[in-house]
Amino acid sequence: MTTQSPRALALVGMPGAGKTLCARHLAARGFYQFRFGSIVVDEVVRRGWPITPENERQVREQFRREDGMAAIAKRALPYLRAALEQHQSIVIDGLYSFSEYKLLREELGAEMVVVAIVSARNLRYQRLTGRAERPLTVQEAEQRDYQEIETLEKGGPIAIADYTLLNNGDPETLLTQLDALVATLGLQP
Repeated sequence: MTTQSPRALALVGMPGAGKTLCARHLAARGFYQFRFGSIVVDEVVRRGWPITPENERQVREQFRREDGMAAIAKRALPYLRAALEQHQSIVIDGLYSFSEYKLLREELGAEMVVVAIVSARNLRYQRLTGRAERPLTVQEAEQRDYQEIETLEKGGPIAIADYTLLNNGDPETLLTQLDALVATLGLQP
């Protein structure tokens, strides 16, 4: 094991860009990964509601009304800190708001490297309509884009990312880019 300080690789991007594909790939390589959306999904399940985009939106918005725009990061911090005690590097799938970004930069206790996964909107919408888990119509995908940009501050972490990977081709091309970046950064699971 290297003597580098712990690091968190935060994957950001719009829905359908390929964040979860990248996170799952890194998990298969042995990296600990934490999906920010799991905080919301777990609360939807705890309430006994069906897991739907609308129910997830309601929970997300309630959390943020009650605890501010960094609400999900606040809830994720104990899990992330515990993971950093056990792992040299961790992967965060789906950092959303600029407030979450700022909170983690200040309070995580590890260097954070932000990687934006970007893709043409029409390709993202094709992926979202065709995915097995939580598929969206094109209209729902566009509404979700607007909602995430306007009410979740999602553009900030994408704009300030340390690195950007373009995902307009096949998944293997994206994952090859990701592996090269991880090697360049010297990240270890």
